[in-house]
Amino acid sequence: MFEIGNSLREARARQGLEVAQVELATKIRGKYIRALEEEQFDSLPAEPYVKGFLRTYADFLGLDGQLYVDEYDSRFVVDGLVDAPVRTERLRRPVDHSFERRAVLLGLVGVVALAALVIVAWKFGGASGSTPNVIPKNQSAAAPRGLVFSGPGTYIEVRRGSAAGSVLYEGTLSAGEANLVGGQRFWIRIRHPKHLTLTLNGKAVSLPARKTLQVLVTPSRTALAG
Repeated sequence: MFEIGNSLREARARQGLEVAQVELATKIRGKYIRALEEEQFDSLPAEPYVKGFLRTYADFLGLDGQLYVDEYDSRFVVDGLVDAPVRTERLRRPVDHSFERRAVLLGLVGVVALAALVIVAWKFGGASGSTPNVIPKNQSAAAPRGLVFSGPGTYIEVRRGSAAGSVLYEGTLSAGEANLVGGQRFWIRIRHPKHLTLTLNGKAVSLPARKTLQVLVTPSRTALAG
């Protein structure tokens, strides 16, 4: 082990060289040359510069540059880290999350509003497919298009076109409401039709006086169906 700084300084002095002369010859700034001679390695930009400057300066003085680099590694580098003063990191400013919270809140409000619009549109926009419209009691309607049926206590099954058609309505009718399904041709199964009222496109549909029956209803006729 030897002193890196003193060895360099003494070699320069033996050759009668000034720092300015070494700076001109090696292109190493004078303050870095003095830092090497004082072993103030933390004053140099980074570890690779320290090793490069050491090798260049020692070789210029006729010394073994690699020997100086190895000495530096053995004394000042531990597990790949330079044994230099620890620099305190700047404290990070706390991140303001208020904007993110506001954005999330606005997004939730938008989702709730959209869901409300969908519910309103579904509830008041009318039904399609197999779901009948419910016409409140005493509401005036000018000959609605389609099949309208009402009658408390009556079980009714309405299919489109035939017995194999899609189910448009199935269940026991409640008091105080009328149901509407769109179309022109219906296969209907009825039980307990005592209070049942049927109209198609505003025209009354006459039914046989039976407790249970199956009929095919079209704008032109009503016929019993097997």
